Amino acid sequence: MTIVPNKILIIQTAFIGDVILATALIEKIRAHLPKAQIDYLVRKGNEALVQNHPHINEVIIWDKKSDKYKNLYRLLKKIRNTKYDAIVNTQRFGATGMLTALSRAGIRSGFSKNPFSIGFTHTAAHEIGDGTHEVERNQKLISFFTDDIAAKPKLYPSNADFDKISQYQNLPYVTISPTSVWFTKQYPAYKWVELIDRIPKNLNVFLLGGPDDKEVINQLIAKCQLNIPENLAGQLSFLQSAALMQNSKMNYVNDSGPLHLCSAMNAPVTSVFCSTIPDFGFTPLSDKKHIVETKNKLDCRPCGLHGHKSCPESHFECANTIETEQLISTLE
Repeated sequence: MTIVPNKILIIQTAFIGDVILATALIEKIRAHLPKAQIDYLVRKGNEALVQNHPHINEVIIWDKKSDKYKNLYRLLKKIRNTKYDAIVNTQRFGATGMLTALSRAGIRSGFSKNPFSIGFTHTAAHEIGDGTHEVERNQKLISFFTDDIAAKPKLYPSNADFDKISQYQNLPYVTISPTSVWFTKQYPAYKWVELIDRIPKNLNVFLLGGPDDKEVINQLIAKCQLNIPENLAGQLSFLQSAALMQNSKMNYVNDSGPLHLCSAMNAPVTSVFCSTIPDFGFTPLSDKKHIVETKNKLDCRPCGLHGHKSCPESHFECANTIETEQLISTLE
């Protein structure tokens, strides 16, 4: 007999993009089980992404940097006391696997690669590289009580978020998110400058990023000659950035978190893939989307699932051989 869960916890304590993509599960569950209580467990620092989310009952936060395992034990006690019908764990690592296996929930769903999957009631394979999108991989975890069709991720900026960014919307604009945690996922600064100088003068250009990106972006702006963009790094929250992206003429991003902000807002996006490849399954999901990558066949690409701090081959041709025309043409 299939259990229909009424109280559900979704676990995704990885990075920004992962948290955004897992919101597709929230959309799917809400559509199938409109009265279900849905809670969401994220790592500390990512809770702002789902602030005021209309379908989330409670955002539970795991502080992984301070007393990591003591906080993990507290989470286990809380999860057990809440008496969830279902735990849906989108991660493949031991800590959250332990939470899932020991949760006492009737449904304990996760990926078979998780070291604690022996304690799960339902498992699904997680294979990267065959072109399956991450939202489709995650959907397997709930398909037995919904269906096989994945929803799209979605974020919900507040009215205050839209009010905050209204000052930038007097003229048509594009946004560029030029940075990434990983060097080999990051389109080179000189290439962004080439693109900025090609953008028509009737469009404002806003550069987005976090507080730590501000100085790097200032250095990039200093090299622009024909167009001088505005640096908004550190001035907007995640949801405010998402709100700004929604009505942009185009959003230029790396294979990183801002790509998934665009997907969650159905914002037009041009995503640049350098060392990573679209077949990994983290491509944009917006109606208006473009993927840009080198036209050259490189034996060294991809050089890994995630990026590197430097090019392992010391030439970074996967980025340097991408032509500016490939990016500007998506705007035209």
